[in-house]
Amino acid sequence: MGLLNNSLLLRGRLRHAAATAAAAGRRGVATSTEEYMRRNYANNVSEYNTVFGSLTAQRRHYLLRYAYDDMILDGVQPVRDTFHNLIVGTMKGSRLQDAFYFRDQMREMGLQPDVNLYNFMISTCGKCKNSDAAIMLLEEMKAHGVKLKGETYICLLNALAATGRTDQVYAIVRDMTAAGLGLNKFCYAGLITTFKNKTPTTEETMPKILEFVQQSKGWKNVERVSNDSAENIMMNVTEEELYNLPTAEYVHRRGFVSKQMTIYHVATHACADLKSKETLEVLLDMVTKDGFTYDAFIVMQALRCYLRCGDIDSAVKTFEEYTSSKFPPGELCVVSKTLETMDFSLRK
Repeated sequence: MGLLNNSLLLRGRLRHAAATAAAAGRRGVATSTEEYMRRNYANNVSEYNTVFGSLTAQRRHYLLRYAYDDMILDGVQPVRDTFHNLIVGTMKGSRLQDAFYFRDQMREMGLQPDVNLYNFMISTCGKCKNSDAAIMLLEEMKAHGVKLKGETYICLLNALAATGRTDQVYAIVRDMTAAGLGLNKFCYAGLITTFKNKTPTTEETMPKILEFVQQSKGWKNVERVSNDSAENIMMNVTEEELYNLPTAEYVHRRGFVSKQMTIYHVATHACADLKSKETLEVLLDMVTKDGFTYDAFIVMQALRCYLRCGDIDSAVKTFEEYTSSKFPPGELCVVSKTLETMDFSLRK
């Protein structure tokens, strides 16, 4: 892959010169066919799709546009799957401008974006905290007659939650209700995130978070068809990543995240961000009463919250209780070193 990356960077820098050469019917004055074949890393749409997937897997999202330019210069015609690969890559890399560029390129080639592609783009808006762009995409879907799915509403809700706009989020909830859809755990996660991100923080913020946690216990399945998430699975996009949950980076880690506790993950993460030790302890008590045991993510958020509040003793106690029965993941070991350092500093 080193050859691929070097070739991408080199060819990206020279793409304008290559375009001129291509227009003249050749790659370069002294470039032989053998040399071209040696330097080239893809020859058809299938190989380019593999390249796009590989760059995304390596988190080299910034190279996707270079590779796409090479594809066009090679005279390879992109297909719908190509653009889905590219826009999933921009979503994972939080590259909103590139996502809109690929959407425009798709249209120029006579391909209309479908609902799944819009979902990926709306998710990208949330990652980039651009609620206006998410609303614009919603209006665009309606204008082009693209039918919204339950998944689309949840993407919108969580994208708007990133900027703390309660008015917009509640409007999406009303639209869901009007469409005959119930709220599931990902919707309540979005509502919690909305109040976490709403500024300024008020006295109602933490009670609202606890209220949503309680309400989520009776959540109903949002309308879901068997193929709703089929493409997401094929593209290696988890629900946590699509809806921008704080567990997105950890959900693939075995034993790190219990998916049954999604709402507690989001709520404890909010407590850590907002430095609310009191609310955290209420949530931890609720976890126990519901018959769950803390997973690594919840312990990590509890430690973050205690440390940010300056409560070293509670952090040490939580860490020791967890590690007495389980081997801690690397992230918790780092926190352990932080605790030791802080404790040593306080004792001096």
